[in-house]
Amino acid sequence: MNFRCDLLDAAIADEVLKTLQPAELELALAALHELETRDNTIGRQWQMRLERAEYEVALAERRYQEVDPSQRLVAVALVRRARWLCGHCRYEMSVTAGTILQNSHLSLTIWFRAMWQITSQKNGISALGLQRVLGLGSYKTAWAILHKLRRAMVRPGRDRLSGTVEVDEAYWGAEESGLIGRLAVHKAIIAVAVEEDGRRIGRVRLQTIPNLTQAVLHGFIAVSVEPGSKVRTDGFKSYLGLNGYTHQRQVQTEQPEEEHVLPRVHRVIGLLKRWLMGTHQGAVSAEHLDDYLNEFTFRFNRRTSASRGKLFCRLAQQAVQMEPVPFAKLVKPQPVGPGGVK
Repeated sequence: MNFRCDLLDAAIADEVLKTLQPAELELALAALHELETRDNTIGRQWQMRLERAEYEVALAERRYQEVDPSQRLVAVALVRRARWLCGHCRYEMSVTAGTILQNSHLSLTIWFRAMWQITSQKNGISALGLQRVLGLGSYKTAWAILHKLRRAMVRPGRDRLSGTVEVDEAYWGAEESGLIGRLAVHKAIIAVAVEEDGRRIGRVRLQTIPNLTQAVLHGFIAVSVEPGSKVRTDGFKSYLGLNGYTHQRQVQTEQPEEEHVLPRVHRVIGLLKRWLMGTHQGAVSAEHLDDYLNEFTFRFNRRTSASRGKLFCRLAQQAVQMEPVPFAKLVKPQPVGPGGVK
């Protein structure tokens, strides 16, 4: 029996095509639907970007219109890299220029996170802890962030203490043998002023001083205490001759045995040393001690605030009002002697 192979092959091919056509059509339709969905998604994304750009342009225009025409020196246009363009000289300036954040390569998000870490924790945070929390690669970066923000914690022109103010001195450093009285060779001397608030403690002021002479102590009081206030000190002779204040001297040996002079200022000194030894493990050098005193004062004077967010806003506000502090000003160069750095 003879068969024609060409007719058989054509019949088989027709049957195969009839079987595959529905599957191919289904796949083609699915691919077309996927392409349409992808195009629609891309279109929506571009539309959102356009709407966002239009919003930012309108916002910049509104802010520009709100600026006094005589003050429109840098508020002309927002240009690339988040910089402002001067309408007169066409100079590009960063929005952080003239602030504590100037010349920083870190994003503002990192700075704001650092501010929140500092203000949201009761005892603050060390440089090592900040490095771990923010995921910074360098301890030096975390250390510089903290010290710059500590500089911003002192508001320029802040109000002086008033009413009744206790004043005393404290020391920070390793124990020194062979010295008597208030003598110190390597220890840092801290002047402390504490405002009375009834039976409680009010605001505080702390500052390192070079020595305990009358001129230095009287100068600290003049800067920290409002004239006409009552200043209460111990019997140290350098406090004598204090003009412009009602001076009340209290000598411990003349007090009853169960009564201690200057209880508020001594309590503040104890809290300061506990904070330095706890949060910072005592690793605070004398040359940077004032920065830590600034942080302690900032925290202590706002200890009754129920909102951590207000502390964050205050720190952010003061950070943009402070002059830039380059890293070179934060660290002091080490003296160089024979054989290298000593």
